[in-house]
Amino acid sequence: MFKIVNREEMAQGTIVLNEIEAPRIARKAKPGQFVILQANEKGERIPLTMADVDPEKGTITIIYMIVGKSTALFGKMRVGEDYFAVIGPLGKATHIEKKGKVVCVGGGTGIAVLHPITRGLKQIGNEVITILGSRNKDLLILEDKMAKVSDTLHICTDDGSRGHHGFVTDVLKDVLEKEDIKLVVAIGPVPMMKFVSKITKEKGVETLVSLNPIMVDGTGMCGGCRVSVGGKTKFACVDGPEFDGHEVDYDELSKRLQAYQSDEKMSMDICKQAEVK
Repeated sequence: MFKIVNREEMAQGTIVLNEIEAPRIARKAKPGQFVILQANEKGERIPLTMADVDPEKGTITIIYMIVGKSTALFGKMRVGEDYFAVIGPLGKATHIEKKGKVVCVGGGTGIAVLHPITRGLKQIGNEVITILGSRNKDLLILEDKMAKVSDTLHICTDDGSRGHHGFVTDVLKDVLEKEDIKLVVAIGPVPMMKFVSKITKEKGVETLVSLNPIMVDGTGMCGGCRVSVGGKTKFACVDGPEFDGHEVDYDELSKRLQAYQSDEKMSMDICKQAEVK
């Protein structure tokens, strides 16, 4: 069993942080890797990239948005309760090297995934410019932590309630015009990563994105997490989750992510009806 030792509600309770006892995973995990969690024996297997790791405490931290039945079940778990299973670390770790000036772009819960990568890039001597975006100020997460691992921090909100009134791509364009950027790391909603990659491709700037397709086993056997990268089929669980942003077929990825939305909604409706009764 994997005990929850700390729980925080973020973004008005729609985003939840869990710090979980998982000493063997904490000793091995590196930035960019993920785990698969099950709330109970019959629960769905949910892949989540680790937002932080503490090898001394033997804990890993995950941050997730409540969007379906399984994450709603996660959200009801409290400190002292156990996950039935936490499997990992899975996937390839981020290749962190000294590049010079780098830009880290995060949106939504992708900011949680971006945090350890940004910290790693900063620690080895890169100058890090970070751009964070959310729909509004209440959905913005980890601003203080990201500020500590960045040389420059830009905030963007769609409604203008915090920082730049507009998208992260607005600020990115300006930064690319003024600075000699060697690498961009973008993690967030698929449309965000798509348009960031389009901009950087035009500028010829190396770009990494982290993908979160539908996943089942996490070992490359089921094929559920297949994505098209550079015209070839890749599996996010073993070939990723990070890929060259200029090579990803984002339209195909979006269609696959939407494949089970109606089933997910029906499942959530059934759960809500059961709670009322």
